[in-house]
Amino acid sequence: MDTRAAQHPPADLFCFSHLRWDFVYQRPQHVMSRFARTRGVVFVEEAIVEAGVEPHLRCSDRAGGVRVVVPVLPEDQGDRDAIALQRGLLSDFVEQHGTPSPTFWFQTPMSLPVAPLDLAGAVVYDCMDELGAFHGAPPALAFNEKQLLSRADLVLTGGRALYEAKRSKHPNVHCLPSAIDAAHFARARHHIHGATDCLTEVMDLPTGPRVGFAGVLDERLDIGLLADVADLRPDHQFVMVGPIVKIDPAELPRRANIHYLGLREYADLPDLMAEWDVAIMPFARNAATRFISPTKTPEYLAAGLPVVSTGILDVVRTYGEPGLVAIADDAAAFAAAIDAAVGVKDDPTRLRAVTNALKDVSWDSIWSRMAALEQMAALEQRSLPEPPSAGPVGEGQRENAADVR
Repeated sequence: MDTRAAQHPPADLFCFSHLRWDFVYQRPQHVMSRFARTRGVVFVEEAIVEAGVEPHLRCSDRAGGVRVVVPVLPEDQGDRDAIALQRGLLSDFVEQHGTPSPTFWFQTPMSLPVAPLDLAGAVVYDCMDELGAFHGAPPALAFNEKQLLSRADLVLTGGRALYEAKRSKHPNVHCLPSAIDAAHFARARHHIHGATDCLTEVMDLPTGPRVGFAGVLDERLDIGLLADVADLRPDHQFVMVGPIVKIDPAELPRRANIHYLGLREYADLPDLMAEWDVAIMPFARNAATRFISPTKTPEYLAAGLPVVSTGILDVVRTYGEPGLVAIADDAAAFAAAIDAAVGVKDDPTRLRAVTNALKDVSWDSIWSRMAALEQMAALEQRSLPEPPSAGPVGEGQRENAADVR
């Protein structure tokens, strides 16, 4: 174990996440970074497997005071043994470096079997996605979520559709949609155009309207729609920023006017978006997108971009109905909506409407509400039942889900 962990003050919040801290910067990083301003925060990632190692925890620090802890396991461990090893390592860590009865904050039910619940105080389930709807979801996920809901003192959801799906399953569910760092993305409105290290590929694109997407490229992307729209608008340049996850890169449409730039730093996104004329969200309509509430919607809007999206429920309700985002579900309508959006980026009336709509959608505001609810749950914590058993361990219990957004 990294001895530097002992130099930190005791941690009173342990976040168990399916997302790697250094992956796409999103809800867990925004929330935990804010908690870490005043509290000891440990971010527990899923285990990794390495040859020839003894089981241990790999600890490292991130800016802002968050400690990242990764269980490292040897090869050829059965699922049950792997769970027991992780629970033992984490139990020792919490006892040595945590406060008495710290809050356990779960981003995924799959962390429940490895968490030493007997040491927890308040238990929070921050449900940011319906992970069971994703392709290849571990078979044990549904059972683990049921157990987590029975143990949690507080349940948060990342969007309205998720709230409606969970509110009957727990007595203390609150809808707290993902938000934005408005000042960060507003930099795009005042960007001085010119080539920098992060912009070279965009600046070198052929002329024509630039249509951008920033996010994970996975099963939620409607690759057929993207291909058809690119074919309908061959003079437009489609800039796709983000990692390709859980789909074969060969399946992505390849066109002269579609450009895949890969994962970029969160800090660089405003500069990239400043070079776009329109932002798009060409999501498929499938089980994986039924409950999503894309963070990129307010991020695009804060950057000053007009937005075109398929009819994702939370997007339609929150941004489509007020007229802030154009909704289109077939290629012809999507292309026409892009046409209508080109040239309106700097319209002052539109920008004022966007600014007004986003004024209460800040991460500081969402985090402060989360913090108040968590503190209330800790104060009013009910008598806890015996910790749930690990339950059935099916194929995929140790599967790395860090690429699920």
